[in-house]
Amino acid sequence: MKKFLLILAVLAVVVVAALFFIGSNLDGIVKKAVETAGPPITQTTLTLDSVSLSPRSGSGALKGLTLGNPSGYTSPYAIKLGEARLEVDPASVLTDKIHVRSIAVTGPQITIEGGLGNNNLKQIMANIDRFTAGEKSAPAGDTGTKKKLQVDDFLLTGAQVEVKFALLGGKGLSVALPDIHLTHLGSGGDGLTPGELSKKVFSAVFEQIIPAVTAQVGKLGGLGKDFGKGTLDNAKGAVDKATGGLGDLFKKK
Repeated sequence: MKKFLLILAVLAVVVVAALFFIGSNLDGIVKKAVETAGPPITQTTLTLDSVSLSPRSGSGALKGLTLGNPSGYTSPYAIKLGEARLEVDPASVLTDKIHVRSIAVTGPQITIEGGLGNNNLKQIMANIDRFTAGEKSAPAGDTGTKKKLQVDDFLLTGAQVEVKFALLGGKGLSVALPDIHLTHLGSGGDGLTPGELSKKVFSAVFEQIIPAVTAQVGKLGGLGKDFGKGTLDNAKGAVDKATGGLGDLFKKK
C-alpha cells in the first residue's frame, strides 16, 4: 500500500510540474505553433510578434500577425493583423482537441494584388486547398499534427482591403469589408485540422472580398468597364472553385 501511495504521489508531482511548465510557457508554445503550422498550409511566410495568454483563464491576444504573399507578388503582405483577442480553454491544451471559445479580429489590413481571375489571395486559397487535400489522403497518424481545433465563435470586423489591380492604372483603392461571423467550427466529432480551419476562415473572407472590390471598382467609370456581368460570373466561378463550394461552410457547424 505504501509503495502504491508513493507512486501516486510521484505521478501527482509530475502532473503538477507539467501543468506549471505548460502554463509558464503557454505564450511561447502558441507562438511557435502558429509560426510552424502556418507556412506549410499557405505556402507563404507567417510571422507573429507576440502572444499573451493567461494560463488560468485562457484569455489573451495575438499581436502583429503577418501573412506574406506567394512568390511572384510584390506587396509586402497579404494579411496583417494588429491584434486578435482570443479565449482558449486552458485544460484543452493538454488534449488532442484544443477548444477555442472565441477569436475576435479587429481592423485587419488585406492586400489583393493582380486581378479578379488571378491574384495573391486566390493563390493562397489554392495552396490551402492542396494542403487539406493532402491531409485527407495521408495515412492515419501521418498528417504532420495530431492536434485538432474547435472554435466556438469567430468574428472579424473593420477589415480594409487595399486593391492593387493593373487595370486601375496605379490608382489606389481601399475597400471596407462587412463583418464576418462564423460559429461552431469543428464543434462536432474530433474537430478540425489547422488546414481545415484555415480553409473555412479564409474562404469566408475571400467570398466577401470579390463582390466588395467589384462594387467599388465599378464606381470608377471607365476603369470599371471590364467588370461587366460576364466578368463577374467568371469571378464567382473562380471563387467557388477555389473554395470548394462555400455553401458547406454554413451548413457544417
